Amino acid sequence: MELKDVKSPQDIKHCSVEELNCLAKQVRDTIIGQVSKHGGHLASSLGVVELTLALHYVFNAPEDKIVWDVGHQAYVHKLLTGRYDRFETLRQQGGISGFLKRNESEYDCFGAGHATTSISAALGFAVARNHFNRKNNVVAVIGDGSMTGGMAFEALNNAGISKQNMTIILNDNRMSIAPNVGGFSKYLNRVISDPVYNKMRSDLDRLMKRVPGILGRRFRDLFLQVESAAKNAVKPGAFFEDLGIRYFGPIDGHDINELIMILERVKSQPGPCIVHVLTEKGRGLDAAEKNPTKFHGTGPFDPESGLPLSPGSPNPSLTSVFGKTLLELAKKDNRIMGITAAMPTGCGMDIVAKELPDRVIDVGIAEEHAVTFAAGLACDGVVPVVAIYSSFMQRAYDQIMHDIALQNLHVVLVLDRAGLVGADGPTHHGAYDLSFLRTVPGLTLMAPSNENELRDMITASIDMEGPVAIRYPRGTALAETLNPPAGLFDAKLPKVLEQGKDILLLGAGFMTNELKKTAKVLKENGYNPTLVDARIIKPLDTETYRSLFETHKVIVTLEDNTLIGGYGSAVMELMADLGITDKKLFRFGLPDRFVEQGEIQNLYKLLKIDGETVAKQLMERL
Repeated sequence: MELKDVKSPQDIKHCSVEELNCLAKQVRDTIIGQVSKHGGHLASSLGVVELTLALHYVFNAPEDKIVWDVGHQAYVHKLLTGRYDRFETLRQQGGISGFLKRNESEYDCFGAGHATTSISAALGFAVARNHFNRKNNVVAVIGDGSMTGGMAFEALNNAGISKQNMTIILNDNRMSIAPNVGGFSKYLNRVISDPVYNKMRSDLDRLMKRVPGILGRRFRDLFLQVESAAKNAVKPGAFFEDLGIRYFGPIDGHDINELIMILERVKSQPGPCIVHVLTEKGRGLDAAEKNPTKFHGTGPFDPESGLPLSPGSPNPSLTSVFGKTLLELAKKDNRIMGITAAMPTGCGMDIVAKELPDRVIDVGIAEEHAVTFAAGLACDGVVPVVAIYSSFMQRAYDQIMHDIALQNLHVVLVLDRAGLVGADGPTHHGAYDLSFLRTVPGLTLMAPSNENELRDMITASIDMEGPVAIRYPRGTALAETLNPPAGLFDAKLPKVLEQGKDILLLGAGFMTNELKKTAKVLKENGYNPTLVDARIIKPLDTETYRSLFETHKVIVTLEDNTLIGGYGSAVMELMADLGITDKKLFRFGLPDRFVEQGEIQNLYKLLKIDGETVAKQLMERL
């Protein structure tokens, strides 16, 4: 069978194992071909090819619900569920998403972009199924990385107690227990999943319950102990069994025949079951197998060599500017410790960890824990610097509020990927951090407009008091080399970049650079605007802003945050508090809806927040 002929999972159900293995090769070739041209999440999807084929062979989606965790490994799922013809649009503006989206396909039963959600959602599907007396199966697929998140353990605890019929696939690509994949382990999996064995097990259990008194209980306990001892001799599943979830595995995640056999048997088991599957991240592409972290998310590359197709910008990434700055500070100041939530490379903490490994702690995909852990460190003299993506920091809002701000602890929160992030789309756009962080009492919120300000803000934050947050976008520095240190950074006042009159342009963070374009167009058309880099989003210096408001007739704000509650709202609130009602205020920012994927500058134009379009709108309104 040709992959292009697969219009739905029904088309693969009559394939032989040999045909499924041929399809697996086609799937890998298709994914590598697409991602090598346009970039995307590669290693994760390459690792689950056989597993995904087996899942769709055994289960009957969309009636059966297959819930993927995160969703960045679901490219195979997309190819098998009628999206082959659109696969070339993956992660592009107007194309199919790089994650799961309910409005994209009936086979995407639950949208995902962040980790540790699948077991909770699947349990919801299972309870709803029973409530409406339906008979469908429910499957959750979760990776070993996602299992580091507390939400996954909350869901496991609930699933074990609920006794709902559901299957959890633990996709383990770290291979830490690979020696357990052997003949006896495979034999034991076949025994404990066999319907005859399980019927005998149930019958024997019922029989022993009928034996009166302590003798029946002892026989029953002895039988369960023998079974448990045999399983624990070769399996790491005791933890799940103790929670009330039957454990099967570990299974070779690239053996389609074995996967189909186990899944067919497990889906008929009563209660929650977990199938532990071992896979190799990046399988099928030599470069990705050797460096799965690099190929977790990648730009366009040469599939033969694994090298990027273009050298990229000569300017350093903002992430590396942060990492190098923090390393310089940590070498001089023993109080500094870095914390990351499973993203050391993505957040720049790997730069510090390479030279100072004892000063960086990766807590796994556990943002809430990362923040409260930092609060504990701060209580005892450490200056914790917590680097987490903007959209992931949303998960720790309560911990920021309750554990840091309420106690006025000095913790530095560094939010990478603030604003629009491009092809990863709405699950990853950092569109809300200004809004939710502005609500935190006592927090100082800073947004640099360039790499030098970023460095200066990081430096200043170490000796500030109370909670501090610094947010900056995905991307590269504006220049190839950094300026010499500017000295003491004033962490209170906005910075006037161009002095004019009548029109006041206020930029939040890197959007100040778009306002530079606005100022240029306005000046070309006879206006003389004042351009200001806000730098500090909270608190706003009342007297400085009062002076700016009073000397201008029109005030304009621009931000890459939702307009609701963002920097423009802060300016509007301050004007109201100062009783300033005779000025015109125009706020530009992200709309009150989720912004789709696309190249960032194209999205700016689409949303009418690029510098030139802002100037055009202003001139029309004036």
